[in-house]
Amino acid sequence: MESRFDLFENELAARFAKRFAGAGLVIHDSPLPKSTQELVSLRASQINGCGHCIDMHVKEAAAAGESAVRLHLVAAWRESTVFTEAEQAALALAEEGTRTADASPGVSDATWALVRKHYDDDQTAALVCLVALINAANRLAVITHKKGGSYEVGMFAEAVRG
Repeated sequence: MESRFDLFENELAARFAKRFAGAGLVIHDSPLPKSTQELVSLRASQINGCGHCIDMHVKEAAAAGESAVRLHLVAAWRESTVFTEAEQAALALAEEGTRTADASPGVSDATWALVRKHYDDDQTAALVCLVALINAANRLAVITHKKGGSYEVGMFAEAVRG
């Protein structure tokens, strides 16, 4: 299956993508730990079946020093001992925020309480915005059949800041 459409080759889509990426920079530069950002992005991308985003976030996390064990266990984080309670709260928010159609209450009060226990207001804001943004990015890539496998560390940052 080949990519259906290159969003960066269309003028309107490229303008949108630049602004969309700019929103991502706000989160990237936030006080939310970078490792948490990558784990959350990876988990939502796994749920959404987005090969391109899984590829990107695994490679970026590994380049930043994330262990292979933790990356391999993100999909089964509840059955793992390698994530902190704060990371577990973020991963729960990522799952519940991604699976809104699967769970009528959306994000549970219990998950929200754990998030608020571990993250201050700015980190919580970044986490909520990240879950929304990665879900939108997954949809853009899945709709256009953007494939995983060719991402190189730093590609996204270069495209956005360049």
